[in-house]
Amino acid sequence: MIHQNFIDGAWVEGAAELRNLNPSDTGDLIGVYACADRAQTHAAIAAARSALGRWQAVGIQERHDLLDRIGTEILARREELGRLLSREEGKTLPEGVAEVARAGMIFKFFAGEALRLGGERLPSVRPGVEVEVSREPVGVAAVITPWNFPMAIPAWKIAPALACGNCVVFKPAALVPGSAWALTEIISRSGLPAGVFNLVMGSGAEVGETLVQSPGVDALSFTGSDKVGRALAPRLVARGARVQLEMGGKNPLVVLDDADLEVAVHCAVQGAFYSTGQRCTASSRLIVTEGIHDRFVQRLMERMQALRVDDALKPGTDIGPVVSQAQLDQDLDYLRLGREEGARLLCGGELPRRETPGYYLAPALFTETRNNMRINREEIFGPIAAVIRVCDYEEALATANDTPFGLTSGIVTTSLKHASDFKRRAQAGLVMVNLPTAGVDYHVPFGGRKGSSFGPREQGSYAREFYTVVKTAYTAP
Repeated sequence: MIHQNFIDGAWVEGAAELRNLNPSDTGDLIGVYACADRAQTHAAIAAARSALGRWQAVGIQERHDLLDRIGTEILARREELGRLLSREEGKTLPEGVAEVARAGMIFKFFAGEALRLGGERLPSVRPGVEVEVSREPVGVAAVITPWNFPMAIPAWKIAPALACGNCVVFKPAALVPGSAWALTEIISRSGLPAGVFNLVMGSGAEVGETLVQSPGVDALSFTGSDKVGRALAPRLVARGARVQLEMGGKNPLVVLDDADLEVAVHCAVQGAFYSTGQRCTASSRLIVTEGIHDRFVQRLMERMQALRVDDALKPGTDIGPVVSQAQLDQDLDYLRLGREEGARLLCGGELPRRETPGYYLAPALFTETRNNMRINREEIFGPIAAVIRVCDYEEALATANDTPFGLTSGIVTTSLKHASDFKRRAQAGLVMVNLPTAGVDYHVPFGGRKGSSFGPREQGSYAREFYTVVKTAYTAP
């Protein structure tokens, strides 16, 4: 069976095929998926444009019911879909199931938001004139998503786009077509009018490039590398399209002398290494003050060595495989680079052998690092963290902020003074106190500063800022 693209309410054969392999067992073929070409991508855009009027005429109660129906089915099938997600992406089964549940909750949340778009009625400064401020859909929204959260990130882009009355063309990452196809299959049976939602699997060079170039796309939401994001933005702005970018991070976790040691180690392990470190919110820079440094490093190493690296679907696995050979090669390059820069590889970095061939990498910890090393400047996107020793809180804060990124920033402390000051002065869109840097709610805004994000926030009620345009209307009697 070849899993097809979904265009204008119909399943469509692709111009090429993509084989989807399990990173925990490279001999396991998950499925074969159709790849769209430029012509099919244009057809999906045209279908979305044609469906705009029909979708925008649908009442908000029906729109709510459709999105709620999608969320309900996702939640009912969380075990099955979570297993598929973990099988193709490599995060552990509990993490996969939790991500699917989050996707279902996101659809249900935005089902409610469809009823709450709202507006304002204001008096004019001119007597007798009324002013109405309302929100209207942007139009056709293209959604380009990464491989590391193949259910949750598509959900938090697609659901608000539909809730606000837009039509969607969805391009998932080529490494995870299975989750995208499964989500699309659920959406295809929800009752959406034909053309409102379209799936085009394929390469960035063909499908992605077509979405960026097409005048039929009014807005594009992209999550991926900062290099690609920076190249997209000026092109979209130049043709008057809206653009929303999430482009990663190099997130600090500050550990102060007064921190609870076990809380600090828990935050570091969860933030840096779970999901194989393949999260834009991962805490890859561990900034630790002198008084607790040695105890923290020793306890962290003990916890890391106890982590079980194995098949993502096996009970008891803590860390699954890296997603692909290319990503593994990149991680190994950074391990080599760190040693060349003078950092000490304290533990990890081995390639464990398991029952099945996979892209396994033991979580690695560098110590004796400086913040100007490339391993502390560039996003590695793997289970690799570096410890930076600092003297005190002020140096820790300055080091945390000394990065081209600004997605999330964390601190572990029992000092209310330092916690409050850090929340105010941390140069990040998300700030965590005594919590891992990775792990955010679906009903509040998500996004960063500096090189991490561009455009309005994602998730929560703030998502409407990207997926709607504001209209101000005046009425005189």
